[in-house]
Amino acid sequence: MPIRNVLIGMHRAWTAVLVLALVLATGALAATTPAAAADNTLKAAAEAKGRYFGTAIERGDLGVSGEIAVAGAQFDMLTPANEMKWDTVEPSRGSYNFGPGDQLVQFARSKGMRVRGHNLVWQNQLPSWVSNLPLDQVRSAMEAHITAEATHYKGQVYAWDVINEPFNGDGSFVPDVFYRAMGSGYFADALRTAHAADPGAKLYINDYGIEGGNAKSDALYRLAQSLLAQGVPLGGIGFESHFILGQVPSDMQANMQRFANLGLDVAVTELDDRIQLPASGAALQQQGTDYAAVARDCLAVSRCVGVSQWGVDDAHSWIPGTFPGTGAATMYDGNDQPKPSYYAALSALGGSSSGGGGGTTGELHAVGAGKCLDVPNASTTAGTPVQIYACWGGSNQTWTHTSDDQLTVYDGGSRLCLDASGQGAVNGTKVVVWSCNGQANQQWHLNADGSVTGVQSGLCLDVSGASTADGALTQLWTCSGGSNQRWTLG
Repeated sequence: MPIRNVLIGMHRAWTAVLVLALVLATGALAATTPAAAADNTLKAAAEAKGRYFGTAIERGDLGVSGEIAVAGAQFDMLTPANEMKWDTVEPSRGSYNFGPGDQLVQFARSKGMRVRGHNLVWQNQLPSWVSNLPLDQVRSAMEAHITAEATHYKGQVYAWDVINEPFNGDGSFVPDVFYRAMGSGYFADALRTAHAADPGAKLYINDYGIEGGNAKSDALYRLAQSLLAQGVPLGGIGFESHFILGQVPSDMQANMQRFANLGLDVAVTELDDRIQLPASGAALQQQGTDYAAVARDCLAVSRCVGVSQWGVDDAHSWIPGTFPGTGAATMYDGNDQPKPSYYAALSALGGSSSGGGGGTTGELHAVGAGKCLDVPNASTTAGTPVQIYACWGGSNQTWTHTSDDQLTVYDGGSRLCLDASGQGAVNGTKVVVWSCNGQANQQWHLNADGSVTGVQSGLCLDVSGASTADGALTQLWTCSGGSNQRWTLG
């Protein structure tokens, strides 16, 4: 990952050693059920296409119940964010600490997840003793480190990011201690050493800023060609994909394909998509477009083996601490509720987010109030706010969840759609009926936990003030899991 991601060490929680022990002993990871049906998850949709969908976590994250519940339910590949890097594994020469990485491998195994090893050789998060070695000792130190770590995890990791971020933006090599000691020959040596220690692992070079065609990706392409011509066991290229909103390269698919044409696997390894805060509804929609584009690009390249998001949710993302004023970069918000980008990625993978309903047509029951979503006085006027009211089976309480994720009421010429008023995407936005127009503020996901989320806003359909009274109005509000945000259809 980029140099800026070095700051992740700030929120390592070493006390999670005790937390994990308690978790494994008591099963305490059973937490909030993520808002998606078990058979309609990112991992299930990806697996149906012969891909994986992964995430990255740190040891400290193991004590965060909501985040870990999402990780276990949605993802099938785990990348340790820091625990396999040189400064953790070999802080002093010949003294190895595999405990933190072992905990994450154990967690992954308990959830049926595979592991991407990250990473063996990188100029950052590198102990000072390595950087200060006489150059004639660097090769032996590198080979010893790779051999020890890859041997320790032999058979436990799917792939290794053997070499991480070796290029500058202009395509020149980063002049780190490895390059200074061995020149570009260190690539072949590192890859061969890793292969000797764990012949079953797929071996990658991983970098950022290589997603589209440019000087950096061209330089990596030439290096890959050279290594393969030498018979070096390079198996794949990792495209980190730390994007800024709206800047997914239009040639990402073609660029991945040219590496695949060399006989290499390709993978999106550290996906996130940062937004200027506060994130508007339009920005969240664009983020969905970006995530869907990445998923489709991977599906279009037969040797793209999968996509991994860097982190699980916005609350634990590295972005705000590194790029002040930006954030909201993942598919899950700070309360571990899915955002439009989640639904967009799931849809692009061919999955479905519908769930939690007894059918596609019927009364939409407000669980907390024991009443029904109701159009007051059976009004057919666009802009009428909807309410909850005692259920009686009338046409103004009969809703259809369509294949386009609309919630419609009435039939024929009177047909109206549930609508976030004024395309609002903030807490307190009124929910009304309006002429159906197919826009995102009229699209709604019915989730397995009973919540109904607006595609445009990512907010939940909410009974104002948690009222149980006839005539209480509905609104959009941050998803909280409360009974006033739970609904059943049918």
